[in-house]
Amino acid sequence: MSDGKVIEVEGKIMTVLPGTMFRVQLDNGHMVLAHISGKLRKHFIKIAAGDKVKMEMSPYDLDKARITYRVRETNLPPPGPRRPRRY
Repeated sequence: MSDGKVIEVEGKIMTVLPGTMFRVQLDNGHMVLAHISGKLRKHFIKIAAGDKVKMEMSPYDLDKARITYRVRETNLPPPGPRRPRRY
């Protein structure tokens, strides 16, 4: 947003839609339509159903949002041993 008036919210991805669009349920129960920001597209950050995300919303349209960050799960098990590459 060019004027800097954004609302930061967190939510959970409920549905993955075509065209990098997502149906997200906010912490207060509202459902919004969200799309991925350019930085997430540039760095190939994958977002799946059930992920927690941080979003920016315009105060003028509270039904749409931009996903700016995917929140990592803190209690994930450590990754398994890496396999050697075959050339």
